[in-house]
Amino acid sequence: MIELLLATVASAAVLAAIYGPLERMFPARPEQAVLRRELAIDAAFFLGQYLVFSAVAVTVLTWMDYALAGVWPMSLRTWSMGLPMWAQIVLALVLGDLLTYWFHRACHSWGPLWRFHAVHHSSEELDWLAAHREHPVDGVLTQLCVNLPGIALGLPFAALGGLAMFRGLWAILIHANVRLPLGPLGLVLGAPELHHWHHARLDRTRHNFANLAPYLDLLFGTYHRPRGPETYPLGLTEPWPRRYLAQLVRPFRRG
Repeated sequence: MIELLLATVASAAVLAAIYGPLERMFPARPEQAVLRRELAIDAAFFLGQYLVFSAVAVTVLTWMDYALAGVWPMSLRTWSMGLPMWAQIVLALVLGDLLTYWFHRACHSWGPLWRFHAVHHSSEELDWLAAHREHPVDGVLTQLCVNLPGIALGLPFAALGGLAMFRGLWAILIHANVRLPLGPLGLVLGAPELHHWHHARLDRTRHNFANLAPYLDLLFGTYHRPRGPETYPLGLTEPWPRRYLAQLVRPFRRG
């Protein structure tokens, strides 16, 4: 347990060292304080994710790997494993993005999923730590969608781990208080401002569902990129509890 705590503290220090300077040099909202109002609740989500719920996600993914072994056509896995490694990674990445896009879109349109996903949208100020405000049910289902294609295709564990790390770091960046236009690269990797618009205080936002590849939003008509500074309010239009445990329990309550 001590080792896990030390690893969690080290992870927080590394992430702060990476994203903290970016938020100071390229702020999307310069007026936002570092020691913002709900820093403590997002720290609680960070600790819960690293100390408990990441292990749950790994367990679910391991179970899914065993379950697929009994039903997934071996010929398809053999075919995919015969491809060059770069092609396997690109295929897993594209299919994972596609599956995650539609799951994310469903989270905004289907009530039972929205109740869990709303936890993530309850943040009224975004930065790298706020990226971790996510209900564990929502987080595990998202990880399942992200990794399922790679598991089905038989991608080696090291490659799956590398993709997961890259996706995780990018997910934190697009939530960070950073305004960093990417130019043409923005068609392949979504700029933070795109995802910030996704967190605008609207009733179940209907745009920018692709966290990694915005060409999916362009393809399916959900791309939204207004010009101008980020002065719009963030968060939910519905009342929502502001404490950590209350947010974990709230999706299970009706009304």
